[in-house]
Amino acid sequence: MKLGFALATASAFALMAAPAQANELRDAVAADMPGLVELYQDLHANPELSFQEFETAKKLASRARALGFEVTEGVGKTGVVAVMKNGAGPVVMLRADMDGLPVIEQTGLPFASKRKGVPASGIETGIMHACGHDTHMTAWIGTAQLLAERRDQWSGTLVMILQPAEEIGEGAKAMLDDGLYTRFPKPDYVLGFHDAAQFPAGMIGYSKGFALANVDSVDVVVPGVGGHGAYPHTTKDPIVIASNIVTRLQTLVSRELDPQEPAVVTVGSFQAGAKHNIIPDEARLQITVRSYADETRQHLLEGIARIARGEALAAGMPEDKLPRVTVQDPYTPATYNTPEFTDRVMAGLKTRFEGRVMETPPVMGGEDFSQYYRADRENVESLIFWVGGVPQAEWEKAEKGEIALPSLHSPFWAPDAPVVIATATEAMTAATLDLMKKG
Repeated sequence: MKLGFALATASAFALMAAPAQANELRDAVAADMPGLVELYQDLHANPELSFQEFETAKKLASRARALGFEVTEGVGKTGVVAVMKNGAGPVVMLRADMDGLPVIEQTGLPFASKRKGVPASGIETGIMHACGHDTHMTAWIGTAQLLAERRDQWSGTLVMILQPAEEIGEGAKAMLDDGLYTRFPKPDYVLGFHDAAQFPAGMIGYSKGFALANVDSVDVVVPGVGGHGAYPHTTKDPIVIASNIVTRLQTLVSRELDPQEPAVVTVGSFQAGAKHNIIPDEARLQITVRSYADETRQHLLEGIARIARGEALAAGMPEDKLPRVTVQDPYTPATYNTPEFTDRVMAGLKTRFEGRVMETPPVMGGEDFSQYYRADRENVESLIFWVGGVPQAEWEKAEKGEIALPSLHSPFWAPDAPVVIATATEAMTAATLDLMKKG
């Protein structure tokens, strides 16, 4: 993917730097940018944690009402639903996520966040829009403005939602459980975008079919029989058992799945013991599991339980003291971009953003945007795409090997926000106008 984007970078930046071809929509976006940048800086400086997006939701809901939307707050705790009915036609839902991350910002921006908060861990921390949700919300408002001004160009029902708690994978489900598809018009099409730290600002990337992965968090508690480190024969060492589990887990992907089936099993935490000469009576593992197909997910989860049990039995542990395997619920399902819908939207964007749209491989990150399609697979078409955010100068230095680029969730992530917002606003508006075109 890096090579593909490198080949396209020169032409893409030339297009962005050159005077824009006469384009009414692009000109309108440019005219709105001063106000949108001001909003972005305010959102960036004032992030809120998952399910705590009270000020953010209130601020943006007020703007949507002023544009003529019928607005409902408090959907799925802190979510916002804004509806505009404009005659017969399809129902199109546009989504942006609102929550920041428990990260202490280190970008050095003049409008950097100094906010603090307490996440579910109970430990006070700094808060930062380290995943770019501030650009998502700003483009959401930009798109709402443009579509409200162009009601003579589209027909149908526009449903624009601000979703809480994407970072903990619970916000989309919370909104659906609170009647998103029953209290409000159910969408025919769902659109969203995410800023990207892996390619230049203004580039658009997309994956057809699976785009992001199932994300499961698995906890394994491995019992043992503790004792003195000098007398291991009197114990059943849970560290050894857990170590064998960690090693064996690697075979789930390397030996039990088709080599062409993507999957990840990563042990992110191994905790046991507190002193050099004491064999503990317990070890704990924390595992992240990534997959695309539901069948692959099930195989991996069942395999973790099987391996944990088998290694404990092999070590001589009795049936009543085998490992306890817990899969956290809810999990984040894989995001699926419906192919025909993706082709339709991207065909229009390729024409509009010539040289700036590329198909990219799916990634193993997770996004609960997936829930909107999975809630009614028979009737809902869905697409989320990427908008590159790496500033041009930084991208060029990284291509030369002079710097390493920060990723999403980094305290140093500072996208070229005006380019992200302008590109995403134009793309989301153009796609919606095409889907809801009169006649």
